Amino acid sequence: MENESDAALIARAKEDPEAFGILYQRYVSQIYRYLYYRTGNHEDAEDLTARTFYRALRRFPHYVDRGAPFTAWLYRIAHNVVVNWMRDRQRRPTVPLESVTVSSEEERDPHAVAEAREETEKLLRAVRRLAPDRQQLLILKFVEGMSNAEIAEVMGRTEGAIKALYHRTLVSLREELAREAGSGKQGTRNKGQETESGKQGS
Repeated sequence: MENESDAALIARAKEDPEAFGILYQRYVSQIYRYLYYRTGNHEDAEDLTARTFYRALRRFPHYVDRGAPFTAWLYRIAHNVVVNWMRDRQRRPTVPLESVTVSSEEERDPHAVAEAREETEKLLRAVRRLAPDRQQLLILKFVEGMSNAEIAEVMGRTEGAIKALYHRTLVSLREELAREAGSGKQGTRNKGQETESGKQGS
């Protein structure tokens, strides 16, 4: 039964709750991973995953297969759930640095590990400052490995609109990274001036 196509399971799940359970097992890890990258917290991701599938179960009797992947429908529900969650808490998502992976070469070089984590932290800070739809696009593309066509299905837009949004997102991300680099240099310069002033004072 687990080898059944989504279409067959969807048709059967209208009458058989066990079929929906198979769909749940098939996609719960993907939805959890998506929500974890949006929230940066395992407990919140687990809670929102449960909410997503509860909402999907409630809406399932009205689900109509229009040819789009079943996951597109699940991701849209997950997106709405996490946006409401973020709005309620008025906070930006974070991804802990412990989740960052490093290559085997970096593992042998503590300095390389520190540099890699610092660069990743800068990137994550920049991503967090982007609009929610741009964060969603980056996660679907680089974490879930989706194509533009698949992302378009999830986000309910045309493939052309996704390409345009992707371009604008990269421009915004570059601007945020440049701003991050600029503030870092300014902080280093200020520290240097404080040190020099301290020497002169002594």
